[in-house]
Amino acid sequence: MIPCCKEHIELALDVIVDEYETAPEMKKLTENEQMSTTCEYCEKPAIYMVSN
Repeated sequence: MIPCCKEHIELALDVIVDEYETAPEMKKLTENEQMSTTCEYCEKPAIYMVSN
């Protein structure tokens, strides 16, 4: 699972496809989850959780 901001969503999707060779699933985080989760690639709050 990769938490990511709007800016890095494409990168996270590509990583999941490359690593697992399956279609990724993208879930929008709730406001509470967004406040406590940061992007895997930068320090901004995460908006999405990308997984396989």
